[in-house]
Amino acid sequence: MDAVAALNEIAFWLERGRAATFKVQAFRKAAAAISALSPDEVAERARTGRLKSMKGIGDRTFAVIRQAVDGQVPDYLADLREKGGQPLASGGAGIRDALRGDLHSHSEWSDGGSPIELMVAAAEVLGREYLALTDHSPNLTIANGLSAERLLDQLDVVAAVNGNGGSTRLLTGIEVDILESGQLDQEPELLDRLDIVVASVHSKLRADRKTMTARMLGGIQDPHTNVLGHCTGRLVEGSRGTRPPSEFDAKEVFAACAEHHVAVEINSRPERQDPPDALIQLALEAGCLFSIDSDAHAPGQLDFLQYGAERAARNGVPAERIITTWPVEELLAWAGKG
Repeated sequence: MDAVAALNEIAFWLERGRAATFKVQAFRKAAAAISALSPDEVAERARTGRLKSMKGIGDRTFAVIRQAVDGQVPDYLADLREKGGQPLASGGAGIRDALRGDLHSHSEWSDGGSPIELMVAAAEVLGREYLALTDHSPNLTIANGLSAERLLDQLDVVAAVNGNGGSTRLLTGIEVDILESGQLDQEPELLDRLDIVVASVHSKLRADRKTMTARMLGGIQDPHTNVLGHCTGRLVEGSRGTRPPSEFDAKEVFAACAEHHVAVEINSRPERQDPPDALIQLALEAGCLFSIDSDAHAPGQLDFLQYGAERAARNGVPAERIITTWPVEELLAWAGKG
């Protein structure tokens, strides 16, 4: 078995299982450390023990590499594969099977942990027809948001990735901040060039109801916006602690989403579970479309779509109103909004 592939697959299963970041990074770093070496050189260094002296190679990763170069499936990987054979979520199988793509993901260009190429490779393994790359916009400096210049550079990378002929089409995109003014945090001319624009609020989440409603309406009414991301901003668990949902006029916000053909995101991250079930019901009543997205910041997290599918099914969301069940050409025609 290829040692680099074994290390990266272990990292994938750990990410999917929400393992600690330091544990995941041990395998990602080991894969990067040996990727510049030929398979023969990796094998020779593993068998002589010289690989142990390389930066980024520890006892556990060395054992994985040694078993891989000897033609075995490493024991650690075999164990993770067995555990990973079970679904992440107990319900929502029908919607899960209908999903074709994912419109919210991050790479190491902003606050994700992996190169774009690894994100796409994982999407291919999971059978995704398309994946939108939606790194953050410049206002979110804590997440290394992309300036206009960096986003332009990223468009060239996306074109190169798609030129490789893989089974997953990588869509250009952004998760753009809705600023306090209601404007989107990127140049309109550049937003025009993107396939998908996810608009989200990331700051001043405790603003009063009237202020937050006006801010969100500004972002929804911008003709570039395709998806309203994690609309309440809440956190219900996880390493960042918990955070209550923002207060806004949900009926007015969802009516605007329906009017302006903006999909309401069902964010699949376990720590978000956003929107809450009651708001999903309000969005359904308002006639909204939905987008089930992973908000993945690592390859293994792309499989979090299972959680979103379960919540959508539990709330009676019809598959035809979920835009991530649509074929890519239909999706892009809708995203262009005529």
